[in-house]
Amino acid sequence: MSEYAGDYVAPSNLLKDKIILVTGAGDGIGKVAAKTFAAHGATVILLGRTTPKLEMAYDEIEAAGGPQPAIFPMDLNEAKIEHFESFAEAIEQEFGRLDGLLHNASLLGQRTPLANYNFSAWQQVMQVNVNAVFGLTNTLLPLLEKSEAGSVVFTSSSVGLKGRAYWGAYSVSKFATEGLMQVLADELDGVSNVRVNSLNPGATRTPMRATAYPAENPKSVAAPEEIMPTYLYLMGDDSRSQSGKHFSAQKR
Repeated sequence: MSEYAGDYVAPSNLLKDKIILVTGAGDGIGKVAAKTFAAHGATVILLGRTTPKLEMAYDEIEAAGGPQPAIFPMDLNEAKIEHFESFAEAIEQEFGRLDGLLHNASLLGQRTPLANYNFSAWQQVMQVNVNAVFGLTNTLLPLLEKSEAGSVVFTSSSVGLKGRAYWGAYSVSKFATEGLMQVLADELDGVSNVRVNSLNPGATRTPMRATAYPAENPKSVAAPEEIMPTYLYLMGDDSRSQSGKHFSAQKR
């Protein structure tokens, strides 16, 4: 069962003084989320593969008057545990804690029958969408525990709740994402101030969506800016009592 908070109206200072990490922050939903969090007072850590895209997001946040963000380039497909550990050390030295973690980065992979799926492509999707997500969460959890109200948001999908033909590794990775969220939420329940939820953005105007649905009119689906109320809700203190739940950013 999905929760819905798309009607949430965030106060302008909702995320004041919060430190929030966004993966895949150079493009699409990640970039818009980072800019939106900054506009509501957060210091945003921009993680992504492409430095020029991260620099563009950085410049746009500064131009809008948001708190100075931080950039951390990382290719999640190549990242190993030592990269995550050194990243966690850098955050601890610079900020001392982490208040929010948005796992936004994902690979679509091939849209083909499983019988034809390339094994290397499968491994790549699982590395970025599952293994790297676990590695970051695992190494950053101690920093989230230092927050008064830490929030971890995993990006889900409708094909992570019900499998659909030709969605291959992406679908399976999103089932794994839901499982990771539920296991972690259950482990932290009652013993931690960190809450853990998953969020399905729904049909949104992004480069990944255009790849998955090349014949679709982009204007027929929501722009990333339209789905931000749920992202703000899950990162702000109004959601402190919510954990272990699946949220949908759009009404069905």
